[in-house]
Amino acid sequence: MKDNLQQIKADVKRLHTQGVNLLNAIRNEQFPQQMEKHFTEVLKKDYQEFKKGLPVFKSAYQTWYSEAVALVKILLPLRHNDFVRLYEKPKGRKDVTKENYVIEDYLSDIIVTAGFDKKIVAGPEAAIPAFEQQYNIIGAIMQSIDSTLLDILREVQAGLLDAELDKAAILAKQKHYRAAGAICGLVLEKHLEQVCDRRQLKVNRRTLADLNELLKKNEVIDFPDYRHTGLLAELYQLCVQNKK
Repeated sequence: MKDNLQQIKADVKRLHTQGVNLLNAIRNEQFPQQMEKHFTEVLKKDYQEFKKGLPVFKSAYQTWYSEAVALVKILLPLRHNDFVRLYEKPKGRKDVTKENYVIEDYLSDIIVTAGFDKKIVAGPEAAIPAFEQQYNIIGAIMQSIDSTLLDILREVQAGLLDAELDKAAILAKQKHYRAAGAICGLVLEKHLEQVCDRRQLKVNRRTLADLNELLKKNEVIDFPDYRHTGLLAELYQLCVQNKK
């Protein structure tokens, strides 16, 4: 599980880096002169060398979006609709303006003009703010990725422990009390291990009794909880030993 979460973290970092390249690419495609001036006069860097490393936005964006939108849905669900809205053409849109121009318009080379002089009302450059917002959403995930993944890990672990308790309940109904008690003891032991790990408490032995003592010593639990957990530990031992 932890390996999978680390992979997600690596994927977010990769998408963030790719987003920087895509943002530079779309800016350079629309404002090449300004970009060249900025690089040569302000950054004092080789613009031509920089330009060689840029992707073609229309070719690289779709792959980036497909991965990014899936991760946003998992890691920042409250912004998922915003992320999609910045890409997809709005349903029922009557007129294309700078305000509602989206990245899908850019990929389709949509240009809206008005008047006899064909003045551009909305064109490709209007997609830059839309992509900047998508990039910023990925940046927001980057800033909170550790706490977000920790929350996901805890939620998954809690779900797994709950599933084990459900199995124990079924065994208890079938009067397999010893097996049910053994499962419950293991679940409690795993839970207390997680509590110690979250609080960075060093655990030498991971028995229920040892974990209970450690949590009491560090004032994580009060005396009534300590005594109750001690009782559960004794019941667990009765279940796993071949005694009446």
